[in-house]
Amino acid sequence: QVQFVESGGGLVQAGESLRLSCVLSGSTLSRPAMAWYRQPPGKQREFVARISITGVTQVSNSLRGRFTISRDSDTNIVHLQMDSLKPEDTGVYFCNRYPSTSNWGQGTQVTVSS
Repeated sequence: QVQFVESGGGLVQAGESLRLSCVLSGSTLSRPAMAWYRQPPGKQREFVARISITGVTQVSNSLRGRFTISRDSDTNIVHLQMDSLKPEDTGVYFCNRYPSTSNWGQGTQVTVSS
């Protein structure tokens, strides 16, 4: 069974950084296209960043320059480096395939205080 396990969230102050990690297990594909999504309080889940099978990355326009997605070599472990965090970055962060599947993990909570 495919499973996404996210970690690395926490409570930080505005301007600080966090590095999230996601482990994909149970996939029959090696290095599938994966992505990070987030769900701010009271809002719908939204796309954050993705990484292709070949390592090409794309970050949401509004987050470009602050967020970076990466993958550990030859693994299904994906990271999201978040710098210069803002209070509006608060939310639950999820990883999934890209395009996403219906199989979501628990996510990891990120809270940025002003």
